[in-house]
Amino acid sequence: MDFKQIQELIKLINKSNIGEVTVEEKGFRITIKQKEEPVQQIIASPVQAQPMMQAIAAPQNLQSATSPAAGKQKTADPVAAAENYVTIKSPMIGTFYRSSAPDKPSFANVGDEVEPGKIVCIIEAMKLFNEIESEVKGKIVKVLVEDASPVEYDQPLFLVEPS
Repeated sequence: MDFKQIQELIKLINKSNIGEVTVEEKGFRITIKQKEEPVQQIIASPVQAQPMMQAIAAPQNLQSATSPAAGKQKTADPVAAAENYVTIKSPMIGTFYRSSAPDKPSFANVGDEVEPGKIVCIIEAMKLFNEIESEVKGKIVKVLVEDASPVEYDQPLFLVEPS
């Protein structure tokens, strides 16, 4: 069993409800277990972040009460823009790196054009560096994770405005 087969097996386990799988071949044995607690925490985090953003937007509406037309334009544009963005998410748990080495340039910066297959970052998991590729064509609008910080499975990494 080679590295790519192991990666595919991990992806399949992550997408399914299988808790554990063991594969044995010619003196080679691998066991993959899925932990559910971190995944539950990931799901809870974005839900908590959205009400905070709405709470921040509400005072802006109150402050612009003197000009209701201007207030409506300001709140409608960010909502419409946020719906148009595509999120590049982490396919695994690991450490997020924007470049291949500290002295090298970042793979993707805000304003850069990306297309399917272009490497946007690296995620290190158990001393293996996995290149994360864009699956969409567009422009990077925001980098959501700090360099060299831990990321969870399915955590948003980049916002992309599709073209």
